[in-house]
Amino acid sequence: MFQGCFTALVTPFKDGRIDEDALKRLLKIQIDAGVSGVVPCGTTGESATLSYEEHNRVIELTKEFTEGRIKVLAGTGSNSTSETIMLTKHAEEVGADGALLITPYYNKPTQRGLLEHYRKVSEHTSIPIILYNVPGRTGVNMLPETVARLSELENIVGIKEASGDLDQVSKIIELTDQDFTVLSGDDSLTLPMLAIGGRGVISVTSNILPREVSLLCAHFFDGRLEEARKLHQKLQPLNRAMFMETNPIPVKTALSMMGLIEEELRLPLTTMADANRARLEELLKNYGLIGEA
Repeated sequence: MFQGCFTALVTPFKDGRIDEDALKRLLKIQIDAGVSGVVPCGTTGESATLSYEEHNRVIELTKEFTEGRIKVLAGTGSNSTSETIMLTKHAEEVGADGALLITPYYNKPTQRGLLEHYRKVSEHTSIPIILYNVPGRTGVNMLPETVARLSELENIVGIKEASGDLDQVSKIIELTDQDFTVLSGDDSLTLPMLAIGGRGVISVTSNILPREVSLLCAHFFDGRLEEARKLHQKLQPLNRAMFMETNPIPVKTALSMMGLIEEELRLPLTTMADANRARLEELLKNYGLIGEA
């Protein structure tokens, strides 16, 4: 159901509001580059600082602008189960192809709490659900055994795994059925995860180089392993740069340097430190994404 490159889309702002023209421009670039889908309102989309109205609007616009040409996997997770249900039901109503649900952050639920949270959401919606495990952000790690139990629910179809632990990823694949989808949540680990049974990536880097990240996945699945390896190595400096400061600060800065969006983040996120900005600018020049000043 979900395979290949899914771009963790930024939310462009202008003068404190959603920049709808820029969003449409970004989506056209993604479609033209051949990505499998996009993920609006995830971590990279600054979901934590979007109002409910803005959150719903971004998903509506993404579905409208993509016109069914690529899949829309809407970020609808929250640290409140009732809020998660509300946002997920809206995504289902506007025709999203699936929902990405982060583990509840700050609350630090037990494994039992995670089971009950996702079960409750699953009972209230029929949209395909992708779990999202990123313990570095949330303070809680969803264990493979918990994932396996949740995979038995009809509409929980996969997981975005961003623990950075390939052994944990391998165990999830071992404990779940073949049709359960595991997607990389770390750009730098996309190829290794594909090698042990992953189906693709939810990528930050593909905001900037969507064709290359898509090709990496396509080459792997077509058996062109050397071409996939070469792309992996080519992308690694940019993959690392996207996390030299808190995501999405670097990727929004890069897109601004490329002239695609305004350089606007919402507090408590701030603009990049000068030294990191200079490093990022030089890297983008090396990739041919921006010219000399």
